[in-house]
Amino acid sequence: MSNSLLLSGGRVLPISGPEIEGGEVLVENGKIKAVGKSLPTGAARKIDVTGKYVIPGFVDAHCHIGMFGDAVGFEGEDGNECTDPVTPHLRAIDAIYPTDQPFEEALQAGVTTAVTGPGSANVLGGTFAAIKTYGNTVEKKLLRQPIAMKCAFGENPKRVYDSMKKSPSTRMATAAILRETLFRASEYLEKKEAAGDDLSKRPPFDIKMESLIPVLKREIPLKAHAHRADDIMTSIRIAEEFNVRITLDHCTEGHLITEEIVARKLPAIVGPTFGSRTKIELKNTTFETIVKLTKAGVKTAIMTDSPVIPLDSLPLCAKFAIQHGLSKEEALRCITLNAAEIAEIADRVGSLEPGKDADIVVFDRHPMDFDAKVEMVIVDGAIVYERKDK
Repeated sequence: MSNSLLLSGGRVLPISGPEIEGGEVLVENGKIKAVGKSLPTGAARKIDVTGKYVIPGFVDAHCHIGMFGDAVGFEGEDGNECTDPVTPHLRAIDAIYPTDQPFEEALQAGVTTAVTGPGSANVLGGTFAAIKTYGNTVEKKLLRQPIAMKCAFGENPKRVYDSMKKSPSTRMATAAILRETLFRASEYLEKKEAAGDDLSKRPPFDIKMESLIPVLKREIPLKAHAHRADDIMTSIRIAEEFNVRITLDHCTEGHLITEEIVARKLPAIVGPTFGSRTKIELKNTTFETIVKLTKAGVKTAIMTDSPVIPLDSLPLCAKFAIQHGLSKEEALRCITLNAAEIAEIADRVGSLEPGKDADIVVFDRHPMDFDAKVEMVIVDGAIVYERKDK
């Protein structure tokens, strides 16, 4: 039986290049083999998608899917360890509930990749992972981990620890705790490297410090939860002090400091923008943020922060951004290739290119039209969803 597929006759939107009308996408062994026209197909199973749109699966660059169980209480809430503001050693993969219902709903909406991890209760919350929305175990879903270290500024750490009458209860303390921890980790790394292979000279093993070494070595970025403009600038300030990489997540007031973000060539993962303003630091929430940053040349992605907004609503958020000034092409890129590039998984997902994972979605019309419907979803070369009422 052939393990290859040919999607033929559709309007192919590779994202990384121009639309191919009447195009083809050849899939072999779970990967995209070729994209174009009149491709050599061999024994590939041909699927006629004439008149349909063929795109890469959507990518959410910041959410918490699988970390906070759907329709359950405390038993499924595993995204925040609210006992210690410094928990960099925690890993998302140990908390993800892989068969939670929102995964299936996201998959049927065309969202095939999610970057998920700890919430924002702690100054340092642990590492994020990139996963597929299809698969019944974390191992089968896993695309890459760790891909970022979560840190948080603003109201959330303050609220959590002020209620316990412990630090941090101010923005000053949040910044100080992060600085202190990065300084300690830097000292730990220096001692470890100086010791070399001499185990007697190595510092005592410290799992928290160990977990920050990839950050200090610039192998993964800090994933900075920051809404207010001053909190965004504090996150940038500390990243520059320690020469570590950073992504600006939420970036709710990014439109107020666009010039600062542009000058530093930092990426922004914006959202959740759709929905109510549930706390003070969200008072300036607006779709103007994603529009202004994108138009200024900032590499931007749109996020749901699921379960704040359900992951299956990611394309809806992009469509609302179109209403506020993004083009269809810009909005689509914000939930495909831009998101993948910011999350540093674009070698695997985010566009239709040879060598990438065959994560493909077929729509009945342009995916950024409000009435667009998903006809088919392919993950790693396998058809995992087909709409029944078409």
